[in-house]
Amino acid sequence: MDMTDNSHLQQRVIFGVNQYLELACSHHDQHFKATDIRFDLSGTAAGCCVIKRRQTVLRFNPVLLAENTEEFLLRTVPHEVAHLVAYQLYGKNIKPHGSEWKTLMALFGADDKRCHHFDVSSVRQRRYRYYDYRCDCSEHKLTAIRHNRILAGNRYLCRHCGQSLSPVTRQSRQAEESQAVHSQALDSKVS
Repeated sequence: MDMTDNSHLQQRVIFGVNQYLELACSHHDQHFKATDIRFDLSGTAAGCCVIKRRQTVLRFNPVLLAENTEEFLLRTVPHEVAHLVAYQLYGKNIKPHGSEWKTLMALFGADDKRCHHFDVSSVRQRRYRYYDYRCDCSEHKLTAIRHNRILAGNRYLCRHCGQSLSPVTRQSRQAEESQAVHSQALDSKVS
């Protein structure tokens, strides 16, 4: 667990997680446990429940915790614990904010709204890098995520013409510009 200078706030979150887990245990007569609790989440998300190979990790945003402590403890902590308990009770084939999750939020006495309304102006927001792609009918801008998927072998098709998208390289752009200049020169000679 990462303990920075706001370790007392992190201890309050850990205490809250354990209280909600104990409440769920006593209500469902079953043991629930988080494999790990981390304070390493960045960006605008307040919390996240990560479930992989029977490991459950609760991740929290330390900046939003410090700036919104009381509401964070009353909303975000039970929200993420409810995800953990819902998964351990019902498995992975449930809606993330479905009736099972909402029932647990009611058990915890917490608001079952999906999103927080914290001021996020102080946290870094994700900036996407875009790559130029082309088909027969137009140019497209794809995020780095889709660009990397194409590099890994995936294909994306244009919604209008159905052609596979191909990357716009410097050489292809220069060749296209050169051809456009040449076409304009020919057009001016014909006129």
